[in-house]
Amino acid sequence: MRNKVITAKEAADKFTSGMTVMVGGFGLIGSPLTVLKALEEKEVTDLTVISNNVGEEGIGLGIILQQGKIGTAIGSYFTSNREAVRMYNENKLQLQLLPQGTLSEAIRAGGAGIPAFYTSTSAGTKLAEGKEQKVFYGKTYVLQKSLKADIAIIKAHKADEMGNLTYYKTARNFNPLMATAAKTVIVEVDEIVPAGGLDPEAVITPHLFIDHIVQSKATLLEGRRVEYEL
Repeated sequence: MRNKVITAKEAADKFTSGMTVMVGGFGLIGSPLTVLKALEEKEVTDLTVISNNVGEEGIGLGIILQQGKIGTAIGSYFTSNREAVRMYNENKLQLQLLPQGTLSEAIRAGGAGIPAFYTSTSAGTKLAEGKEQKVFYGKTYVLQKSLKADIAIIKAHKADEMGNLTYYKTARNFNPLMATAAKTVIVEVDEIVPAGGLDPEAVITPHLFIDHIVQSKATLLEGRRVEYEL
């Protein structure tokens, strides 16, 4: 069994310019804040980020956005970070808006090896413009391509040394799906336990999907503040 545990800096060193990156989290909940903090020091540009949102101003992905490292963001709730809207209006950021269910299914499909699927969501709206559409059973459906990434950085509650993962309540969100849809998967966890230290029935993401494990050093506080123990 190889050692999968690495530092946040070692995780950041695996990023290169132009990569497509999946980032777990719904808002800041379930977001790999320690790895994102380390990524602040990495000189990369033109990242394509697939995430529910792009963090908040000055927090998580929000800092990476401020630094100009994100060229394109694919997600559902960009208005949680007003800087994303401003940068889009100033042509400093490309945005691809997907309904949240479509985003989730596109990631799941990418992990399952499904290249595209039809959905009725967005049919008849501007989001469907330029996409193939077909009528099934009298209803219009839009063809949506699946999503995959070079790297996924996700957040879990516990990992054993092999990389089996459990999650904490709603912090599960997009993380298990993203673990299946990237070439390299880095998980940030609150606690690392010995192999065999997790109840098998509680494991959501099996170890075979996980390449690297990072011990979390970030605590989300009230008032949307983050405290780091780096």
